[in-house]
Amino acid sequence: MLRSQGDAVDAINPSVELTEAERIDRLRLIRSDNVGPRTFRSLVDHFGTARAALERLPDLARRGGAQRSGRICSADEAKAELAASRKFGIAWLAPGEDGYPARLAMIDDAPPLLAVRGDTKTLMRPIIAIVGSRNASGAGLKFAGQLARELGEVGFVIISGLARGVDQAAHRTSVESGTIAVLAGGHDCIYPPEHGDLLGSILDHAGAAISEMPLGHEPRARDFPRRNRLISGAALGVVVVEAAHRSGSLITARMAAEQGREVFAVPGSPLDPRAAGTNDLIKQGATLVTEAADIVNALQPIMERPPMHPVGEPDSDPFESDPQGHDRDQITGLLGPAPISIDDLVRMSGASPAIVRTVLLELELAGRLERHGGGLVSLLK
Repeated sequence: MLRSQGDAVDAINPSVELTEAERIDRLRLIRSDNVGPRTFRSLVDHFGTARAALERLPDLARRGGAQRSGRICSADEAKAELAASRKFGIAWLAPGEDGYPARLAMIDDAPPLLAVRGDTKTLMRPIIAIVGSRNASGAGLKFAGQLARELGEVGFVIISGLARGVDQAAHRTSVESGTIAVLAGGHDCIYPPEHGDLLGSILDHAGAAISEMPLGHEPRARDFPRRNRLISGAALGVVVVEAAHRSGSLITARMAAEQGREVFAVPGSPLDPRAAGTNDLIKQGATLVTEAADIVNALQPIMERPPMHPVGEPDSDPFESDPQGHDRDQITGLLGPAPISIDDLVRMSGASPAIVRTVLLELELAGRLERHGGGLVSLLK
């Protein structure tokens, strides 16, 4: 018998409330060229505010080798996007604000602003992700629905990606108890389109939908891994029901492990290729799941202790004011198309971590650097 948790709230208290001016500045910065969530965080940590960071973008990009400054989102553009979003029932929330999923705020590439529709209270409750194959078996769909229903009955909110197959089964079964849809595109660009009715039902029953994309953004292939990090980041753990080799669900499981989340996998027949990925996860140490109690028992101790920030780049003063030219040349020379860790760059270059991070930031703002998971970077051609 699973113990009911009622209307439990994830034990991380929000304490932030942006002014309208700060929200506009944040949106301008994240919508500017070559500024991703990690770069946004580094800039604001160093310069203090998004507005101060905006003023420094052209100089940093020039130092990184940009021939011309990238586009900087204007205040009028940001105001227009916020106004259009409000008409659509969307609130753009910053980490720490009420309604921003508490655990998502703690990953190192958390969206600086998150577009939220629906009941924000649902987003503050304990969350579990259920993901799996789009081409799921009948047994996989049934079990995903069973898990979602039983976890909902004991107080958990189910988060998933609104995709066909396992995602859809998890959402539909947890509509009444609380579910969150994570979108790869803008809130007005639902994929797949036939799940518009499912999203409507989620929102009508005190559920929620989240995205980091602007209205009008049609999801592309590269947007789905970005979406997946939100699914795993917002959750206490990720349950994979069915997944073939090279499945997108395995990307979600990998991201969950990198974020310090629990990874659960439902075993399947060795003869079914849709179970190959989940069986491999179990071999790699994922918790085997045959009933909801397996998940609840594993998560109970985690819920009873405060969460920790993920291991990543330090938040405090990560920059050197103006690295010397020979440092830039040496660090850039060590970079190539193959990803390399920042720690290795520090060791090989002999430069301080502050200098290495500054040069990498300059290269990124110049559009010459790509960041990968696990603190890896590579040089774009």
